[in-house]
Amino acid sequence: MSDSRVSKLAKILVHYSTKVQKGDKVLIRGYPLEPIGSPLVIEVLREVLKAGGHPHFFIDLEDIWYYFLKEASDTQLLEPGIFEKYAVENIDVDIRISAQSNMHYLAGIDPAKLTLLRQAYSELSDLWFNRSASGEMRWVATRFPCPSYADAAEMSLPDYEDLYYGATYVDDDDPIQKYKEMEEMQDELVAWLKDKDQVHIEGEDIDISMSIKGRPFVNCCGIHNIPDGEIFTGPIEESVKGKIKFSFPCIYAGNVVEGVELEFDNGQVTKATAEKNEDYLLETINTDEGASFVGEFGIGTNFEIDKFTKIMLFDEKLGGTIHLALGHGYLETGSKNKSAIHWDLLANMHDGRITVDGELFYEAGKFKI
Repeated sequence: MSDSRVSKLAKILVHYSTKVQKGDKVLIRGYPLEPIGSPLVIEVLREVLKAGGHPHFFIDLEDIWYYFLKEASDTQLLEPGIFEKYAVENIDVDIRISAQSNMHYLAGIDPAKLTLLRQAYSELSDLWFNRSASGEMRWVATRFPCPSYADAAEMSLPDYEDLYYGATYVDDDDPIQKYKEMEEMQDELVAWLKDKDQVHIEGEDIDISMSIKGRPFVNCCGIHNIPDGEIFTGPIEESVKGKIKFSFPCIYAGNVVEGVELEFDNGQVTKATAEKNEDYLLETINTDEGASFVGEFGIGTNFEIDKFTKIMLFDEKLGGTIHLALGHGYLETGSKNKSAIHWDLLANMHDGRITVDGELFYEAGKFKI
């Protein structure tokens, strides 16, 4: 039986998030996308056609990437896809949809091979970030609610669907108005943070400081991510100092790393440990020089998401949390950090506080300004 919420979600992605216009070259990307996600792809296609856009497709299946990474030589891994290169250079809109049957499909892949693949795509990644920052290319990413995501969140599929559509405002009578309200609320926070300098984050197993001088915060209100709800910036690269233990499992490319503790000095990770999969943590941090620096500091604001789901697109928006991303920073924030990775790591702040230039900004999950 069809779900009317899927078509409502497609309308948000096409007409609000990316504002597809007549003549736009639109890439609909499965990232990866198993057949269970096809209903959303079809509805997005229909909305793109109604808007007068020209749809194109990249549908990546899990097994394709598994066998490529498992069996390709180093030379083959270092050769970026020619069709993807053309797309990144020419598309106007990038709509990314994930629907996985197995969230850990890359968990058995040698981390060194993943490092080579990231290096192969580093120039394309830089181009993608540059075109996004300049406004030349518009993009949005989402995930289609499917059994594997429900399993990860330890929920039934119907309950997970309700969480998903509630967090994306699809269930609301006027989803666009909800995103506009989110934008207005976060605009106040971003305006208050303008021209500030020193940030100090304290909490259980957290004592970390950084400078945000000259680094604007970005208001995330449904333009690039669905669901959404965060503000973030790129801290001064050499300014991050202190230590932090991340409350939640840190998940990247299907690998789960638990009990991650990082120490920073002059912006760089000087010590990294984990209770589970520490070797993967260390290998990823050593991907390149930028992988050991913080490219993003963000604060989640979406209290419609009321539990950790093991899907970072959701979890980094979770109200009462902060996240640091190792690796590539966004040019919109002034970040100069470049890397082949961007790994968001999440920490609970319900018992924490953030002061900015000595003034209390945030405490126990709530903004205090």
